Amino acid sequence: MKKTTVALQAINDVKDFVNIVSKFDYEVDLVAGRYSIDAKSIMGIFSLDLSKPIDVIAHSDDTDDLFKAIDKFIIK
Repeated sequence: MKKTTVALQAINDVKDFVNIVSKFDYEVDLVAGRYSIDAKSIMGIFSLDLSKPIDVIAHSDDTDDLFKAIDKFIIK
């Protein structure tokens, strides 16, 4: 399991993020406060407060490709 933090500011960011994450066959969750949702669910993401940073938790040990693919969303 690996974790990073992302910012999804616009509708297109959410759409691009879901398209990228859906290509990976392991589970990826988004955690905002006490809410945890499936990162592959566009409706779930829109239920979060997108004005704040969101934690991404990938349930795999081999997440390098995922984190490279979502690099433009990662807060550094």
